Amino acid sequence: QEQLVDSGGGSVQAGGSLTLSCVTIFSNLFSISNSVAWFRQAPGKEREAVANIYNPSGLTNYADSVRGRFTITRDNAKNTVYLQMNNLTPEDTAMYYCAAKKVGGWWSDRSTYTYWGQGTQVTVSS
Repeated sequence: QEQLVDSGGGSVQAGGSLTLSCVTIFSNLFSISNSVAWFRQAPGKEREAVANIYNPSGLTNYADSVRGRFTITRDNAKNTVYLQMNNLTPEDTAMYYCAAKKVGGWWSDRSTYTYWGQGTQVTVSS
C-alpha cells in the first residue's frame, strides 16, 4: 500500500508563512494520482479541503478561506506537491493532511481520496 509523507508544519505567529510538502514512499506521486489535495482538521471540527492540483493539467482549486493566501504547486522532477501558506491566522491552526486519488468526483470530497499522509501540525499564534 502506497503511503504519502507530508511534512513542513510548525508553529508561527500570525502573519507568518509555512510551506508544506507531500511525497510518496514507493511510487511516483503523479503516476498514482490525477488529483493531489491538502485537507486540514482542527480540534472538534470535520476535515475540510484546502486546495488541490490536477495532474497533468496543473489546474488548481482553493477553499474560499485560503484563496489568495495559499498556493498549491507541484514539482514533477522531485515527485512533490507543495502548499505555500502566507499570511497565516490562528484560524489556520490544524493538522494538515496530503491526499491523492486517481478517480473522479469533486476535488474537495475526502471520501474519494485513496492515499493519505500521516498529517503535519500547523499552529498559528496571535
